[in-house]
Amino acid sequence: MALVEISVVPVGTECPSFSSVVSRALQEAHRNGIKYTVGPTSTVMEGDLPALMDIAEKMHRSAFTGGTQRVVTNISIDERRDKDQSMEVTVAAATTM
Repeated sequence: MALVEISVVPVGTECPSFSSVVSRALQEAHRNGIKYTVGPTSTVMEGDLPALMDIAEKMHRSAFTGGTQRVVTNISIDERRDKDQSMEVTVAAATTM
């Protein structure tokens, strides 16, 4: 199981807001039945790494609809093979004091 954090940013658009681009990207995760959480600047998805990478590519490409000519996408991968991980377990472990 893997966690993939993705941030899709259109560059050079006429409007400083890009919520419509984020919305289209999230549709790809939703359409594929992937568990995901939206944060203020990125989205974290949970699942099988090859499937998540395929969805990440679709999310990146979705940003080009609507006339965007350049898109910068940042991806961070957290994959553990020694035990199962989930978004909730990872957050709980990091916030336990």
